[in-house]
Amino acid sequence: MSTGRFANSTDPRSGLEVVRDWNGVAQVVLRSPKGASARVSLHGGQVVSWRNDRGEDLLFTSSKAIFKPPNAMRGGIQMCFPQFGYSGTLERHGFARNRIWALDDEHPPINQNDSVSKVSVDLILKPSEDDLKCWPHCFEFRLRVSLSKDGDLSLVSRIRNVNGKPFSFSFAYHTYLSVSDISEVRIEGLETLDYLDNLSHKERFTEQGDAVTFESEVDRVYVSSPNVVAVLDHEKKHSFVIRKEGLPDFVVWNPWEKKSKTMVDFGDEEYKQMLCVDAAAVEREITLKPGEEWTGKLELSAVSSTNCSDHLDHPVSI
Repeated sequence: MSTGRFANSTDPRSGLEVVRDWNGVAQVVLRSPKGASARVSLHGGQVVSWRNDRGEDLLFTSSKAIFKPPNAMRGGIQMCFPQFGYSGTLERHGFARNRIWALDDEHPPINQNDSVSKVSVDLILKPSEDDLKCWPHCFEFRLRVSLSKDGDLSLVSRIRNVNGKPFSFSFAYHTYLSVSDISEVRIEGLETLDYLDNLSHKERFTEQGDAVTFESEVDRVYVSSPNVVAVLDHEKKHSFVIRKEGLPDFVVWNPWEKKSKTMVDFGDEEYKQMLCVDAAAVEREITLKPGEEWTGKLELSAVSSTNCSDHLDHPVSI
């Protein structure tokens, strides 16, 4: 797919379609043979939709989301780079999610077997002159978003230092999951772990429950976490299985009622239908020497809750 082909176009052989949103920004639609789909915007390299074969969107997007550059849309999966949260001097969650990316025609191969079992799109972000003024490091950020024939969504980020000196960054796939009722949802796989509580000045605590459940605002970084966790949603009768690689932390966030009312691009009651579980590198920054490249992977599956435990022991397959 050429970066010049920004008109609406469909290639039925590849399962890819390029459309424009109402701001004129290109989006790439990926479709699996069984009917699942994903939509990736060149604004931010953001996954703005991931639907199963019944057409249900598995990602949350606020009804009050503002779909207009330069700011990221509230929802989907955002690329937080080179900063997560307010941990540095840059804008919140870094600038990558607010920039216009390009289709990457010269992507180096990741896995030769990908083309057989997945439909994929490759994007690339390089720093602008303005970016270099606020963060003076040359990089190439390559992102591959793939949809498997069974509808699993995977993202592979590769960040290369093309600078003459080392640089460090934090990173997160800021992932808004759509849930039936936050009070009925639980996360398994984080029990007994240490976490940094952003509501208590990043004080360190140890998770005491046999699962993470929600009764109030939560904003935590679970450090040195396992590579697989599950989000169980009893009412929807499915679970999200989240696999990561190259990312040591999981960030768990729900703003709850009070904070929701302060957010202009978020409905007052929408906290009940969303949960952020982000594969991330937050506690310790990643440092790249000149010429080095880092890879961080995320895979999302929606499985029947009865089969959920079968998936927790499986390695990342992306």
